Amino acid sequence: MNNKITIYTDGAAKGNPGRAGWAAIFFIKDKIFEIGGFLPHATNNQMELTAPIEALKYLSKRHFDTNHQVEIVSDSKYVILGITEWIKNWQRNNWRNAAKKPVLNRELWEELHELTQELKPKWTHVEGHNGDKWNERADEIAVSFAEGNPVELKNN
Repeated sequence: MNNKITIYTDGAAKGNPGRAGWAAIFFIKDKIFEIGGFLPHATNNQMELTAPIEALKYLSKRHFDTNHQVEIVSDSKYVILGITEWIKNWQRNNWRNAAKKPVLNRELWEELHELTQELKPKWTHVEGHNGDKWNERADEIAVSFAEGNPVELKNN
């Protein structure tokens, strides 16, 4: 499909929390390119959320419109279940989870939710460390940023 954009995302934290990194790999038409980044101190879950946030920001800045079908592929059930199922109850319950405690990483969830409103991505889960070439590459990028030695990012 010519108007499909597929994005593999991943996050990593050394020490959890500790130095952390995130990655996104974009497939747009016949192009493949990668972005990534780091924070000096974050959790793995925060980086798993940051990766799709940064990917969607990237698309928004480049004015990709709703004619593009966007699919985000992640090995994080936390992210996928959170954005597709749990968030509705969190919002309804004043950002409290099922245990009536404040939702962790609320600011990131709110930002991710806001970014999904226009592009309405499809969310796909892939098993981590299970031989998926692009999931493994996203992990490699995120870990390299977390370790302070980023790999060279592909940009073709």
